[in-house]
Amino acid sequence: MTASLDSALPDLAAARARLLELIKELAVVHGRVTLSSGKEADYYVDLRRITLHHEASQLVGQVMLGLIDRAGVPVEAAGGLTMGADPVGTGIMHAARESGRDVDAFVVRKVQKSYGMGRQVEGPSVEGRRVVVVEDTSTTGGSALTAVEGVRNAGAEVTAVAVIVDRGTGAKERIEAEAGVPYLYAFSKDELGLD
Repeated sequence: MTASLDSALPDLAAARARLLELIKELAVVHGRVTLSSGKEADYYVDLRRITLHHEASQLVGQVMLGLIDRAGVPVEAAGGLTMGADPVGTGIMHAARESGRDVDAFVVRKVQKSYGMGRQVEGPSVEGRRVVVVEDTSTTGGSALTAVEGVRNAGAEVTAVAVIVDRGTGAKERIEAEAGVPYLYAFSKDELGLD
């Protein structure tokens, strides 16, 4: 661990604790819902209430960058499938900049554009760069795997997939098996008090 990361750990611990409080307070919604994967759940973790929140968005960037750094994963750009991943990648970009590092953000469309530049991955080029695919949360891993395929097709080396909240529903196992990269998460559903 570098000296600069060591000195950031107390602040990172405080950021993580505060982000957990905000997620519990603002993002956990109880009631029967159908998830984007088609599965049903008795709760919904609406992380857009966090990633787009004036205080929490900064904490997301700090906590996710710290997660990536602690795992020893190289990162030159972060992003994922639009729309859930967009503020996560941007948060990481801003947190990196605040610590004197250059990490770009990118956005992956579900399908490649058929007009203009015909790109699926928007933002600074990811070709030849080490990237982390991010997501706010993942149930089956499908969105993250779509993003992994998109950035690999654009010439990037995917070094990890990182999510804010892991629902504990098999995304980790699927992503690690199919994408062949580590799956990192900042919080488990147990930490949120969800069963």
